[in-house]
Order: sequence, then structure tokens, then C-alpha cells
Amino acid sequence: MKPAANPPVVVTGIGVMSSVGCRTDVFWDSLVQGRSGIRRIQAFPPDGHLSQIASEVIGFDPEAYMPRKQARRMARVSQLATAAAVTAVRDAGLDLNTVDRHRIGCVIGSAAGDYAMLEEQHRGFLATGPGSVNPLAVPKIIPNMPACNAAMVLGLHGPNLAPCAACATGAAAVAVALDLLRLGRADVVLAGGAESTITPLVVDAYGCMGVLSRRNSAPSEASRPFDAGRDGFVIGEGAGVIVLESLEHAQARRAPVLAALAGAGLTSDAYSIAAPSPNGEWAAAAMEAALADAGVAPDQVGYINAHGTSTEANDRTEALAIHRVFNGRRVPVSSIKSMLGHTLGAAGAIEAAATVLTLRYGVMPPTINYTAPDPQCDLDVVPNQARPAALEAAMSNSFGFGGQNAALVFTRAGS
Repeated sequence: MKPAANPPVVVTGIGVMSSVGCRTDVFWDSLVQGRSGIRRIQAFPPDGHLSQIASEVIGFDPEAYMPRKQARRMARVSQLATAAAVTAVRDAGLDLNTVDRHRIGCVIGSAAGDYAMLEEQHRGFLATGPGSVNPLAVPKIIPNMPACNAAMVLGLHGPNLAPCAACATGAAAVAVALDLLRLGRADVVLAGGAESTITPLVVDAYGCMGVLSRRNSAPSEASRPFDAGRDGFVIGEGAGVIVLESLEHAQARRAPVLAALAGAGLTSDAYSIAAPSPNGEWAAAAMEAALADAGVAPDQVGYINAHGTSTEANDRTEALAIHRVFNGRRVPVSSIKSMLGHTLGAAGAIEAAATVLTLRYGVMPPTINYTAPDPQCDLDVVPNQARPAALEAAMSNSFGFGGQNAALVFTRAGS
């Protein structure tokens, strides 16, 4: 017996908090224009650190999105997540007073939670001893709180989850939300990821791993995905949330549909705590699973929003995986991390939002800072300038430490 087709799931709203914009139109225009949000770290004095640059959300005011009392009880990662969720709900035209809030879920992940509070409270504890820790420390630090705080501000009573899949977290959250909607456990799900870990300890830890760019004198040129001169990623912060809902629910409330989320694929390398499996086999398997889930053939995909971190191994492995799946066809591929740096647990969600906008507006954002092709990354990376394209389907890739892989396939609204 042939299995029943999955009910269609669509994207109706987008919310992004990023270094290049906290309004969807500004964010998108920045990507299309190739503007970098990377500069010298402002969160703390970075002198002495191997990498002294980051992609920070400058001038962010949480009270523009939520009551002051609630904002003060949140870590910055929760503030960013909640702001993105509130923005996405507004963008979707979702009137929460006219829908069943028990049927609205919130799936927002974070790879780390709040290190700033952890570091601050640990310093205080060592200096003054027991009895000195802030009573809000635990509910600020734990990584489920971005999803919980967003739900509290918006009053959402449906499924509330916080997936953690390292740098694939945001995309994994979207995949989980897709399943919740297909299973009928919710009518609407706010899905995405958030991260804010630009702290002395975290920056030093990544620096000591040797994965961060050291182009401190040229911040905007430091993130160079797929370029032969790449020397590591640039750490970033931000949040991305998309509103997903059943097509039936969206049509009932006459919501504009931005794109359809057609399929998702999740796999594990089961290879290394940090390095990707070198032949790209399991990254490719996630992409193939997403295509099969979507019912989309490889030759129907016109664009790939790459994970593209700007590290030597990751970019090379992703290129191998793309060639494996698309049989050498030169599908246009770009990495917006060239402008945003690597926002870790938020990256997959922000990039999912960018992929939806690519389909909606028919423009592929560029990979900036691409000057020297790497023969081991033989891809059409949409170098340095955006490119118009009539697209029916697009893919977004995310891969994380520990070998966690996620791929999402979106199709154009009405396709």
C-alpha cells in the first residue's frame, strides 16, 4: 500500500535578529548587497585573544519586543530568540487572540545556552564563596529557556521543545517542527534557533581549537567560505525564527504564503567529536533524505544555501557531499556566513529564513570575500555579487560538531 502523502506545511512569517539587520527587509537587503556585519569584538576587550573579531547584534533593545520585567529575567540568547519569535508572528499576521494557543508550538534551540551568566557567576563564586550566586542563574543558563521564554511572552501552550544539535540546531528545530505539524500535534509552530556566546571563555576555547579566523586587521574580509585563503570561521550571535503552519490553517486565515517547507533530512556521521566525516557520505545522506522526503529530484533544486563555515575541512567536505548528491551538476551555492559569521545554533534557522527569501524574491545572495578558487571546493559559489534566478526549489544545509547533519528543502509558494 502506498503511504498517504504528508499534509503540506508552509512558511508564513520570518523573524531574524542579526548583525546586518533586525528587520527582515534590512536583513535581506544587506545579504543581497553583500554587506558584512563582522567587526572587532565589542562585548568584551578582546586584546590577547587569537581571534578578536565577531558578528554581533549591535544596538539590540529587547524592550522593543517584550515587557521590561520579562526581558530582565532573560539571558541575551533568550532575548534574541524571543525578539525573533515576536517579529515572525507579526510578519505572519498571526493574531494570537483569534487562534487556539494550545495548538501553537514553539521549537527554538540553542547549541550552548548562556555562557555569559555562567562565566560571570563562576568568577563571583570563586571570589566570595557559597551563597553568592544569582538565583536566576540556572533559568538563564539552561538552553531550553529561549523556547520557553518566547512561549511565555507570546502565551503559547502547544508543544515546546529546544533541540540541541551543535551548529545544526536551528535546522534541526525546523525539521522537528515539520514533524509536529505533519503528525497533527499543532496547527502552527514557531521554529528556529538562537545563540549569544561571544564571551572571553568561548572565544578563547574556539581559538585554542584552531577553528577561528585570525584576520583581526580586516574583519569584514575574514569569513571566506570555499575560498583558498580561508583560515577559519568568525564567531557570531543572533536568532532566526520562521512561522510554520499547515497549509489548511494558513488558507483558513488567508495568510500570505512565503514558501513551502517540503522536506527535511537528519543524519549522523558517527565519526568524530569535531571533524566532519572526510568523504561527506553522511552529509550527502542528509541531503538525499531531505530530497526524498520532499519528493523533489536533485535536478529540480536551483540553489543551495551552504553551511559554508570558512574552515578548511568543513568547506571541502560539504563540496564533496554536494557533488555526490548532484552528480557534479554545478548548482549555485552560497554561504551567507561570509557576511554573518557563524552564529552556531542560530545559523541553520537564519539560513532557512534566507533560503525562503531567496525563493520569494528570486535572488541568490552572494558568497563575499571569494577571490581565490580552491580546487577542492569546485562549486559555483555565487561569488561576490547577488544573482537573479527563477527558482522552484532550494536547499539549506547545516552540519554540527559530533557529526550532526541537517538538510531542509523549500519550494516556491504555489509550486
